[in-house]
Amino acid sequence: MKLALTVCQVLLALALIAIVMLQSGKSAGLSGAIAGAADTFLSKNKAKTLDAKLAKMTKWVAIIWVLLTLALCIIP
Repeated sequence: MKLALTVCQVLLALALIAIVMLQSGKSAGLSGAIAGAADTFLSKNKAKTLDAKLAKMTKWVAIIWVLLTLALCIIP
């Protein structure tokens, strides 16, 4: 049982790394501050973009990974 959970944990960790690497970086600096106003105006369809889906997927995979890690600590 513990071996199967450990394998799942490793696979989830690799998936989490891949999902984070697929996300685009946040803009920074002065150009990011100028583009910020346009970004908030155009964020009506934010939930439909690939970055939004990847961000949501990152949250869920991370939550599952943490719960699995806690379960592995509890199992003797």
